[in-house]
Amino acid sequence: MVPTVAACIDLVVHCVRLPDGRRRVGQILSLGRRVENGIIESGMVFDTLDGRLTPSASAMPSPEKFAAAGFSVAALMGDS
Repeated sequence: MVPTVAACIDLVVHCVRLPDGRRRVGQILSLGRRVENGIIESGMVFDTLDGRLTPSASAMPSPEKFAAAGFSVAALMGDS
């Protein structure tokens, strides 16, 4: 069941609640296709550094899935 779930989800958006009650995106993770011991491979796509959501070059999401949906991964990551 876990590999099926991993194959169906591309991104996980983690929201944090600020002290005043507002919510902000804190991190965005990309899920991989590999599952080991019930743990889904994941990588950080965006993380909050110094209060700003910044891209991480280490975890590039699957470009072909985003292209099929009409999005450029390079443009989303700020590379173009």
